[in-house]
Amino acid sequence: MKRLGQHFLINKTKLQKIVEALDLKPGDAVIEIGPGHGELTDELRNKNNELKLMTIERDNDLVELLKNKFARDKNLEIVHGDVLKILPDLCLKLHNSNFKIVGNIPFYITGYLLRILGELKNKPSLIVLTVQKEVAERICAEPPKMNLLAASVQFWAEPKIVDYIPKTDFQPQPKVDSAIIKLVVSNQPLATSENYYKLIKILFKQPRKTILNNLASGVKLQASNDRSKEEIIKILGELEINPADRPQNLSVGQIKKLARQLKT
Repeated sequence: MKRLGQHFLINKTKLQKIVEALDLKPGDAVIEIGPGHGELTDELRNKNNELKLMTIERDNDLVELLKNKFARDKNLEIVHGDVLKILPDLCLKLHNSNFKIVGNIPFYITGYLLRILGELKNKPSLIVLTVQKEVAERICAEPPKMNLLAASVQFWAEPKIVDYIPKTDFQPQPKVDSAIIKLVVSNQPLATSENYYKLIKILFKQPRKTILNNLASGVKLQASNDRSKEEIIKILGELEINPADRPQNLSVGQIKKLARQLKT
């Protein structure tokens, strides 16, 4: 039975690929999101039964199943709760640990979860997620296919698709294929993040418009003193950005530089 939008990965080879992507080292701690019946939990245990592991599961019945299945595992903590609400506090408790996050993510929470991960005060060093194939490809996009989701995630992590998973490898079977995505986290100064996120919303609000037109209309709404198009063209020129290009042609590096220049 499908619970809370979950599709359980049953292909052992793909489960092992997820574990390999975590690149586990002695002393690592792992938070597993949505363990379900414990398929991935089993593989993590097979890799290292001394690993400090915390699983977060929302479904009452699955929590009971996991507690019974792993009753003798002293290094496993099963947390009953909504990951979207409790993850930030759980991560803060691991401030002295090198920890990583892994999970087969229900499609409907992917965007919200990525936003929470990006805003964590205490971020993991590495995240490995199974997400919808199309979403994984959007996250990893580069110019000339940059988009709002890619710009949001790539601000705080370097993403890479590890492997693809056909829908037939899940039970119950979803309507689309999935992908394993690896996110190597890089902590960005909080002082620069607010302005960056404001800017990408302006840039990608109307992706078909030029960079100049999006900035000319959007920055005015954010700034206390209106900037003229001439000023914006000058700043873009200094950064070697063509004002007539579309936002999809920008790299994350260019957007970061632009965010520092267009402080709102």
